[in-house]
Amino acid sequence: MSKPINTSCSDHDVNPLDKQQVDAEILKLALPSLATLLAEPLLVAADSTMVGRLSTTPLAGLSLSSTILTTLVGLCIFLAYASTAATARLVGAGKPKQGLRQGIDSLWLAAGLGIILGAILFFGSPVILEFFHPSKEVLAQAIFYTKFSCFGLPGMLLVLAATGTLRGFADAKTPLYASTAGALLNIPLNYILIYVLHMGVGGAGLGTAIAQTLMAIYLMSAIRRRAHHLQVSAKPTGVGVLRSLREAIPLIVRTLSLRGAILLQIAAATSLGTVALAANQIVMTVWNFAAYGLDSLATAAQILVGQNLGSQDKHRVHHVLHRCLSWGARVGFGLGIILGALSFFIPRIMTTDPSVQHLATQTMWVTSVSMPIAAIAYMLDGVLIGAGDTRKLARYMVAALIVFAPVPLIILLCGSSWGMPGMLLLWGGYALLFMVARGITMFFRVRGNSWMGF
Repeated sequence: MSKPINTSCSDHDVNPLDKQQVDAEILKLALPSLATLLAEPLLVAADSTMVGRLSTTPLAGLSLSSTILTTLVGLCIFLAYASTAATARLVGAGKPKQGLRQGIDSLWLAAGLGIILGAILFFGSPVILEFFHPSKEVLAQAIFYTKFSCFGLPGMLLVLAATGTLRGFADAKTPLYASTAGALLNIPLNYILIYVLHMGVGGAGLGTAIAQTLMAIYLMSAIRRRAHHLQVSAKPTGVGVLRSLREAIPLIVRTLSLRGAILLQIAAATSLGTVALAANQIVMTVWNFAAYGLDSLATAAQILVGQNLGSQDKHRVHHVLHRCLSWGARVGFGLGIILGALSFFIPRIMTTDPSVQHLATQTMWVTSVSMPIAAIAYMLDGVLIGAGDTRKLARYMVAALIVFAPVPLIILLCGSSWGMPGMLLLWGGYALLFMVARGITMFFRVRGNSWMGF
């Protein structure tokens, strides 16, 4: 762990060498985490691009189905976040065995949840997907993709838990290797299953499921080697599994609120028609790329804040907070400029439908403007998770959902014919209003010391 500093968090009061050291630590953790976090949107992007070349209807079905899948996986993101924060604090306190023990219990919890959720999704997907009232053609494609994808759910959740545990030990490279291999493998798998074996949208789901399962096997073997080295049993402890679930409840509430916002967003997009839903899939895919990129910095904040809180280094925590916010703002502005420049090209790569291309381009301008705001929100989210201040975080996310909810509800109730204005309003609500509400509440929380717990 880095040497503590006895200064405030202001850059004007910090030794330049200490500032450079923290920046180096952030980059060392953030860059591998970036590639790891991009694995999931890369898998979805590969699916979207290949399916988009078939026709608009399969792409719309993929959009609906992938939203449900990412919602389920997103609800279980606590497996990564809670493992990272708790393990990092224990490692920082000089208790690596206890940290690994908690991570192993989270793996067993992930496996159980993956099997249960996979079964629910396999048998219940027609009812769940019909809730969004898509056309019969879109519904059929969405069910086909979902039934093949659900076999990868246990692997997806194991990847989350294993990645969080390894990050708690400041090991961001092993998840990087797994995610890179999985994303690369997914492309030829999808090509063979979609085009050679003529499985269509179902082949995209099966290819992703296979890639996720192989990623999980690789990460579990890495944790097993670490457990052998530290002489920690790989068997589950019932108390540990239940404790992991109990401590994750605030994070589940936080994620439910976030996913609730996404579900409202996709429901409103669905009500705007097939073209809007297909365009929404393109914009959401690009948004996920940017969001996961910002989350890589937030992951570095989780690890550094957690470890320094474990060693009771309040000044270092303040300095990490300041540097992470600085990095987030700069990266957010950079992403906004890049997305604005690419808004004319990305939709043309992902679909051949001119109407979808035009609508996606216009909507991407809204997301480009929102990037700096989203960057601050993501960074503060990571800081509070690393500090274990999840109860407050859950309340802030519920408040942000309440602020955003009227926008998609108005579109659902009376905006189905609004077309492009409705789409721009929808993304203005999600990318701007929702992110502003998240950022403001968390910013006022971190201005004092109470969020640190001492």
